[in-house]
Amino acid sequence: MTRAISLHDVSKAYARGPRVVDRLSLDIAPGEFLVLLGPSGCGKSTVLRMIAGLEQIDEGELRLDGEYANELAPSERDMAMVFQNFALYPSMTSRDNIGFPLRIETPGEDPRPRVDATARMLGIEDLLERFPSQLSGGERQRVAMGRAIARHPSAFLMDEPLSNLDAKLRNHLRAEISSLTRKLGVTTVYVTHDQAEAMSLGDRVAVLRGGVLQQVGTPRSVYALPRNVFVAAFIGTPRINLLRGLVRAPLDGAMTISLGKQYLRLPEPLCLDHQLLRVQQGREVIVGLRSEAIRIAKPAAARPGEVVISGLVEHVEFQGHEVLVHFNTGSRPAVVPELEAPRPARPVRRRRREGSVIGRLRERAGVLRAGPVDTLDHAAVAEPDLVPPEGRLPGDLVVRTTPDIELRHGMQVPLLVDIAHLFVFDQHGERISPAPARLPDLDE
Repeated sequence: MTRAISLHDVSKAYARGPRVVDRLSLDIAPGEFLVLLGPSGCGKSTVLRMIAGLEQIDEGELRLDGEYANELAPSERDMAMVFQNFALYPSMTSRDNIGFPLRIETPGEDPRPRVDATARMLGIEDLLERFPSQLSGGERQRVAMGRAIARHPSAFLMDEPLSNLDAKLRNHLRAEISSLTRKLGVTTVYVTHDQAEAMSLGDRVAVLRGGVLQQVGTPRSVYALPRNVFVAAFIGTPRINLLRGLVRAPLDGAMTISLGKQYLRLPEPLCLDHQLLRVQQGREVIVGLRSEAIRIAKPAAARPGEVVISGLVEHVEFQGHEVLVHFNTGSRPAVVPELEAPRPARPVRRRRREGSVIGRLRERAGVLRAGPVDTLDHAAVAEPDLVPPEGRLPGDLVVRTTPDIELRHGMQVPLLVDIAHLFVFDQHGERISPAPARLPDLDE
């Protein structure tokens, strides 16, 4: 048996402090694997604990299979939780740890058959008589998962179960978790701050920041069409290139986005998304370019929809199967202040006579959702750790390329930018191109 989980305008705060979860609404289908993703302290573990019944819901409703469940005791929710620190009883063997919840739920029933079946499923039959102190980290995690699986729950709740393991073991267990949950068909809510885990495990990913749900969708759609600059910067490796731009849309000429010393000329005829950018004439915007949206090639090799700029090689990262090249294009980088902080900075309150009430509310909503975006100079004051000792980042544009291209520091290289994969965000970080109403074309 599996179940549907629904959260409707759920909020949570501690001791008169700010809300750690702010009016979150989320529907999780039966059998779905949903990942709650966000920086440390964004409220994702609190959401998980509210679903489990370990935290009280201050506002809003939790519904399990359509039934109101706010006041339901944890033992009555038929859910199994896998904790970050494994939470195994040190005085019990692995067999006893796995069988303990079964003895509590059904005191008169022999738990050994279900324990043995679970151990065979996880491949830990030879660990059943060992104590936690005799197990490695990966073995402890398998036992902790076995304790959850043996109960045959209607939902798994996993709170960063792999964060205490080394990278190689994390990758291995990640594949095991994916295989097991799909085989069992049980609704799973998985909390992590690791985007690689989120993108590889989840049927859908819900991105949180400061207790506010930023975006929810399939891993591919969240990556291909981020709702705001925070999601764009948090999802993807290497991090998306964010550059300050200025829209120029003369009536008698081509529309361009100035990047400082260079500009991007938008191909004609303009697509609908680029036509809508005319309203941004003379305004500063944030241009987002994934590293794969740019390639190193001669201008003569440009395809339809590609425009030419040039870059000076500043740093080359050899990754084996690929190379990440840092270029200086003379552009002005933009950063998301406190990108890794749990909550966005509170906007400075200023008395303003101009502007409507609705406009001010929209401005505040934009800051709370995506977070403000600053130029590199301003960010250096607030976040000195983001800036190397020389006072600037190694280049303003990172390009992913193949290892057969040989580059060295100081080379001037032509770059082709695929305008079809261009993101444009406003000053509050909200995406304005592609237009928010457009759905991603995943066949492109």
